[in-house]
Amino acid sequence: MPVEHDSGGAAEAAPGSREGRPAARPLWGKLLDQTRCIGCHACTTACKSENEVPVGVTRTYVKSVDIGTFPTARRAFQVTRCNQCQDAPCVTACPTGAMYQRPDGIVDFNKSICIGCKACIAACPYDAIFINPDDHSAEKCNFCAHRLDIGLEPACVVVCPTEAIIVGDLRDPSSRIAQLVNRAPVSVRRPEKETRPKVFYRGADQATLDPLAARRPSGGIFAWSQQTGPVVSGHPHAPASSAEALLSYDIGHSRPWGWRVSLYTWTKGLAAGAYLVPLLLVTVGRLDAAGALWRWCAPLLAIAFLGVTGALLISDLKHPWRFPLIFLRPQLRSWLVRGAAVITAYGGLLAVHLLMSLVVGGGASRWLGIAGGPLAAMTAIYTAFLFAQAKARDLWQSPLLPAHLFVQALLAGAAVTLLVAELVSSGAVAPTEWVLGGAALAHLLLMLSEVTLTHGTTHAHLAVREMTRGIYAAPFWAGMALAAVAVAAPLIGPVAVPAALLGLLAYEHAYVQAAQSVPLA
Repeated sequence: MPVEHDSGGAAEAAPGSREGRPAARPLWGKLLDQTRCIGCHACTTACKSENEVPVGVTRTYVKSVDIGTFPTARRAFQVTRCNQCQDAPCVTACPTGAMYQRPDGIVDFNKSICIGCKACIAACPYDAIFINPDDHSAEKCNFCAHRLDIGLEPACVVVCPTEAIIVGDLRDPSSRIAQLVNRAPVSVRRPEKETRPKVFYRGADQATLDPLAARRPSGGIFAWSQQTGPVVSGHPHAPASSAEALLSYDIGHSRPWGWRVSLYTWTKGLAAGAYLVPLLLVTVGRLDAAGALWRWCAPLLAIAFLGVTGALLISDLKHPWRFPLIFLRPQLRSWLVRGAAVITAYGGLLAVHLLMSLVVGGGASRWLGIAGGPLAAMTAIYTAFLFAQAKARDLWQSPLLPAHLFVQALLAGAAVTLLVAELVSSGAVAPTEWVLGGAALAHLLLMLSEVTLTHGTTHAHLAVREMTRGIYAAPFWAGMALAAVAVAAPLIGPVAVPAALLGLLAYEHAYVQAAQSVPLA
């Protein structure tokens, strides 16, 4: 597999070059020769010792798969670690630049500015990043950059008894790694993700490279070095066959984003919809702009749910006190940063709306909808772009997700607006019921599309299976049934409100968690 050689970068002495001889900045790569690997785990222990990796997590480990049946069975190994992507999704997703790419191509990390948002973990297609349980910051293999910088090889290279691990400069055509990568058959993991990994495998079996190629043992009993939850490697539903590939050693991995993120998508939809629905009614002339529903209730409800959303986001961080770094040193490509800016601008507009309602009246605040509508809509849908940066999660790559999140905001907003309209604006009740019913119908159809449409990848298909027939089937089908009840809002009135809100919450939880349930390594 040829390597794209980039001649850019300043000329400087590269580590390991002859003294006094100028050289281009190196581009570090690694070759893992699985024809030599004996599965001794020396690289794992050396890495733990060199980098003080605590028990329970690991920067690198050796996965093994038993292939075939007796008497032709064999065991294949794969050294598993960060792939040092040239186009690293973790770097793009990190909101503070704690994950960054050095000029020599190494994807490194700065723990002092990590906020523990786990966006890098969600983005990594190789399941190579973890939260250190001691310091609560993200880390991974970084090629022992501190050793390379002083002319030493990484710890794993030094201890490998068979010289199965080779590190070198991919830009140097005379280096051993460049010669092997450019002349011998090599593979990379998950090339379809287009991350351009700089970790190459020689002689690796597809049963180890593909996290779904090998079958997970029935009952989930095999030699995991850790087991943290239901998300593990291996195909969970692969049938046994005569040419079976069966996992014999692997590491279990958990979902990076838990119930708080599921709940955040729900409260954020409420915060956006509580403003969007009254604005829609005012725009079409079905709600008086001078009434209490538009002047006071809409902005107050939106601010309240926006506050809950912010609290959920901050509480989900491993370093919540570092949250201001999103604004103080933002990495602008991250949709966590862009989303924080959208939410802040939306919150500011809601505050202005309340102030104008107090000082001027409803007629003036009506014109805020020109800016408030787009900000509320972006508050609803920006999570689609945030999820899209999680390149590891194929279910979240749907082009329909922005539209679905907008529909969900209308559904949630219509439900809370209907409750308030019953108290302060009886004339808005009927049109709100129709908005609620229409949004519920659109939401129901989009939910059905997840079940009926063909998904482009095996990972997305398995995520849908977990959502509809696996561990998240109960909340998914409950959400669908309750959405069907909410469609009848024009007939049943406020009875549809709890059905809409609870059904939406159940669906959000199933969707967010199922997408993270497919093994990546």
